[in-house]
Amino acid sequence: MRISYIIPIVFITTAALAQKEEIEEFNNILLRTRSAKSRFLEYSEIEGNPYSNKDFIPGTIEFVSGRQIDAIPMRYNWYADDMEFTIMKVGRVTEALFELKKGDLVGVRGPFGKAYPLKTFKGKEIFIVGGGVGFAPLRSLFLALVHNIKDYKKVYIRYGARTPDDLVYRKLIPGWQKIKGVDITLTVDVGDDSWNDTVGVVTVLLDDIPVDLDQAPAFVCGPPLMMKFVTQRLVEAGFKHQNIYLSMEKNMSCGIGKCNHCRVGKFYVCKDGPVLTWHDIKDIEEPFL
Repeated sequence: MRISYIIPIVFITTAALAQKEEIEEFNNILLRTRSAKSRFLEYSEIEGNPYSNKDFIPGTIEFVSGRQIDAIPMRYNWYADDMEFTIMKVGRVTEALFELKKGDLVGVRGPFGKAYPLKTFKGKEIFIVGGGVGFAPLRSLFLALVHNIKDYKKVYIRYGARTPDDLVYRKLIPGWQKIKGVDITLTVDVGDDSWNDTVGVVTVLLDDIPVDLDQAPAFVCGPPLMMKFVTQRLVEAGFKHQNIYLSMEKNMSCGIGKCNHCRVGKFYVCKDGPVLTWHDIKDIEEPFL
């Protein structure tokens, strides 16, 4: 891979400087919704590529930049021969990434943080709850589970968005619903003439949770308010606190726990997360804000 510039960071340290940004070629748009695009990067086959397929474990963070504008933390949705990100246009950096054309160069720095402990989930039912574009980081977890689906009793997904057009991967979901051992239920806040599934916020899908609550892990990612109330429902349902895994997406800058932007209590999301358990953060005042 070709080395590019180092992203400017406040409180930059030697450790941060040691991790240079890699330049990759943006390939194409894979999927599109009204508010988000799923885009993927094409990697050159060079010995020592840190993003080796065999080393892929979902949950870690990459810092991604386009057109040499500041980098933002993102989690890739999947990596095989390409690394895929889903981007929502909400600011200067995401706007630059949103407007990339085939052949443009993209900076990638990472991975940072801790991955999901997949080996501990074998032989168990898996319960995944996503909200809006927050389902994007959960996709890598889901596909990693599906890759070895026989290792798990069953994978449940409960996913909600504002409207049918806001469902990320809407065109892929019907195919996922056909996978043996996968159970997917969808809801939207506001339906339309084409919508035949549940209408309501995602917590309406949690009235019936068909898993062994003593053993099953639950995974949550979405807007902060959604995560707060979903976590509350999961605790009330009887999930063990250490089995509720929360994607604590915060405003990260350095990636090594030095700038304090992503601190949640005693934890630094970029270093100790991004996935923390409810057991980790339950005693922190308003951890989702």
